[in-house]
Amino acid sequence: MQTIPLVDVRAEYEPLIPRLEAAFREVLESERFIRGPHYWAFQEEAAGYLGVKRAIGVANGTDALVLALDALRVGPGDEVICPAFTFYATAESIVRRGATPVFAEIDPATLNLDLDDAAAKVTERTRAIIPVHLFGRLLDVRPLVELGLPVLEDAAQAFGAPGVAQHGAISTFSFYPTKNLFCLGDGGLVTTSDEELAERVQLLSFHGSRDKSAFDLVGYNSRLDELQAAFLRIFLPEVAGWNEARRAAAARYAELGLGDLVELPQDDPGHVYHLFVCRSRERDAIRTALAEAGIASATYYTTPLHLQPGSLPATEQAGAENFSLPLWPGIPADAQERVVDVVRSAVSVTSGV
Repeated sequence: MQTIPLVDVRAEYEPLIPRLEAAFREVLESERFIRGPHYWAFQEEAAGYLGVKRAIGVANGTDALVLALDALRVGPGDEVICPAFTFYATAESIVRRGATPVFAEIDPATLNLDLDDAAAKVTERTRAIIPVHLFGRLLDVRPLVELGLPVLEDAAQAFGAPGVAQHGAISTFSFYPTKNLFCLGDGGLVTTSDEELAERVQLLSFHGSRDKSAFDLVGYNSRLDELQAAFLRIFLPEVAGWNEARRAAAARYAELGLGDLVELPQDDPGHVYHLFVCRSRERDAIRTALAEAGIASATYYTTPLHLQPGSLPATEQAGAENFSLPLWPGIPADAQERVVDVVRSAVSVTSGV
């Protein structure tokens, strides 16, 4: 039985292997492994692609969040509003700065932050708000900006989504190997059009120093390494096509009738489908059937981050019902047909049809 993975990253990078190998040899021969020419060039190219003034490459997406919060001078005694339905790193980064995460509810239709609930959670101790563009769906953060607080966009799952990083004070991205724009290891990015914030992030990412001899801040050792920057420069021009292929694959699931069986993610023109996350009260039976058929699936944030069960009902219901199905740029149509057939069989069995 042929298995179907949740994500096939090799299908994306395999046509580019000769160029990746050449980039590897170039870096190896240059002996410039830290902050070399690819590091600086990628930052400029990423900033241009995203339409921001500055982009700073860092070691990973979690460091990007911590560095952005530090640049915003978030610290002990502060509160930062964020969703509870998100990866642990969102809240972890707040705690790393000595601040307190304040969890807001999500919109049950989009799974992104509920803007009204976030606004209601603002207090005199609120220092920033972190909306998450979850699963590749962009949240319009402008109503949050109007609250007068710094908005830090956690865009780890939304590189290339139209409008990302355009309205918040500062934004962060992850280049983990399954992301829409990925590297072949760990990597992250902080972007902003605020020169003061950008300079502070740049310093903080390099021990608080410009030249490794004078140290202006107590910083971190968090730099995007030269080899990953070289790979990212190859992948960056491909990301728009990959995102369109993701959207086409998501549309194909709808055309195959999957929406008659489970709740599909709502589409919108800017959704770049980092993951294809559905919902069903029959989730466990569906996932069992998929596993038996050799088809991968996954669940996300099944234990939401807030500490008081019952206080965020939409978040908890999303955690109980969500599951993702295989999707990547170029996923074969017959593989998607097989996925839908297995889901249809599982739903029919559990519903007694």
